[in-house]
Amino acid sequence: MSPASSKVGASNTAIPERLETSRLLLTRPRAEDWRALHEYYSDAECARFTFQNPLPETETQRVLGSLVRHWERKGFGPYVLKEKLSGMSAGLVGLWFPSEWPETEIKWAIIRSHWGKGYASEAARAVLAILPLHLPQMQPISLIDAENSRSIALAKALGASLEQELTFRQRPFLMYRHRRHGG
Repeated sequence: MSPASSKVGASNTAIPERLETSRLLLTRPRAEDWRALHEYYSDAECARFTFQNPLPETETQRVLGSLVRHWERKGFGPYVLKEKLSGMSAGLVGLWFPSEWPETEIKWAIIRSHWGKGYASEAARAVLAILPLHLPQMQPISLIDAENSRSIALAKALGASLEQELTFRQRPFLMYRHRRHGG
């Protein structure tokens, strides 16, 4: 689904700081978002394929700080997802390129109480839809733990194709490539 609207904020960003889909608001993260997103980071099943273990509050705060700085340095980053109807945070989806990653990826991290609602797919499609206009050369990857069947299924549903199997952080990972859409 393409975003219903997008607006660039006053800061120097490569992509809009806010997107909107039929059910979600996607906003640039703020340091205070850590409280809502701690539900994801403190959940062992959610953190299983990212940090391997749940995070304490101080580590969630550090992660949110890194997301804020990522936007400041690169002009893009993951968005915080909020349900339009309830205003509740549902997780993160967006572009992510830490120094140890091979390329920019589109990541998703959905709070467990929102699993199965299609939010990761909806938000990822909105992010992919803005790339031709804002970052036309980018064809992001999704770097996925080989045991993460849910994320593999989502990458495939988004039209990504398996490009490479690799060892990352001493574990088997799969690198999926997202096709260029539009423009």
